[in-house]
Amino acid sequence: RMPTHQAGTSGRDHNADGFTCWMMGAGVKGGVSYGATDELGRRSVENSVTVWDYYATVLDILGFDHTKLTYYFNGNERRLTDVHGHALSEILS
Repeated sequence: RMPTHQAGTSGRDHNADGFTCWMMGAGVKGGVSYGATDELGRRSVENSVTVWDYYATVLDILGFDHTKLTYYFNGNERRLTDVHGHALSEILS
């Protein structure tokens, strides 16, 4: 969620530019902190991770080669991790 309150609403919006994900076990290094956000927690400022990187990392942990997992959409073969995703080897044991 966004670190700030939305004007005119009772909640906070989603924040795709600065989020936290906690992972443990299954080949993830213990005690590792990867990346950082600005002082407000609004945007990533160090080691930004895309959703495609996250998917690729989880699939790698599960033993899948994310580059081979494809599906057809509008006549084109696509990957779940798009062309940008890569497993974050820095957090894997």
